[in-house]
Amino acid sequence: MTITEERERAYTHADLPRLMGLMTGDEKHGPAATSTLDVLWVLYDRVLRVGPERAADPERDRFLLSKGHGPMAYYAVLAAKGFVPVAWLPGFGSYDSPLGHHPDRVLVPGAEIGSGSLGHGLPIAVGTALGLRAQGRTGPAVWVLVGDAELDEGSNHEAIAFAEPAGLERLHTVVVDNASASHARPGGIAARFEAAGWSAVTVDGRDHEALYAAFTAAHPGRPHVVVARVEPKSG
Repeated sequence: MTITEERERAYTHADLPRLMGLMTGDEKHGPAATSTLDVLWVLYDRVLRVGPERAADPERDRFLLSKGHGPMAYYAVLAAKGFVPVAWLPGFGSYDSPLGHHPDRVLVPGAEIGSGSLGHGLPIAVGTALGLRAQGRTGPAVWVLVGDAELDEGSNHEAIAFAEPAGLERLHTVVVDNASASHARPGGIAARFEAAGWSAVTVDGRDHEALYAAFTAAHPGRPHVVVARVEPKSG
């Protein structure tokens, strides 16, 4: 298949493993990336109101990848959806590639934030939702993807506690739970958000229909979290 053919074809979820397979080298954080693959696909394929043609549209939905230390699945989905050329994927992590081991918003089309330092994405998402509301933009939704281990960072708990009293109805968090957190939470991850007033749903993170239903569930007046459980991290 030529580069032109690659560029013109329509990709499906079945293509993502092959696209991820184009990315080689050290520090791939393969399990971290693979755990997010289905969540990312359902969001970009069926939920987010954003695309390459409206990447700068102020009314677009915002997606923030806080789990930026494992961006291979993110890059594969961005390539499948036309944000970045598939031809970039084999250069992943190389010195002159825009696709670094952590996404860089000034280099990767479609990336809203530079990420990878855990604990930053959810607070930034809270600030983004506040900023959009201050501008009178009530349409755009703000989505942030975090990992379960990332919730060990205290900055997330400040953001969780703040979001509901601030009435951030357009804020959505997806927690990919691959059982890698160091500190257990009585009642599970969802209970932590529910205690702070959030709407919360826990689903199978590989079930596309369950993910879509959870992502689109009504949550009037409250921020919303979806806990997507996947197989335990193995490496």
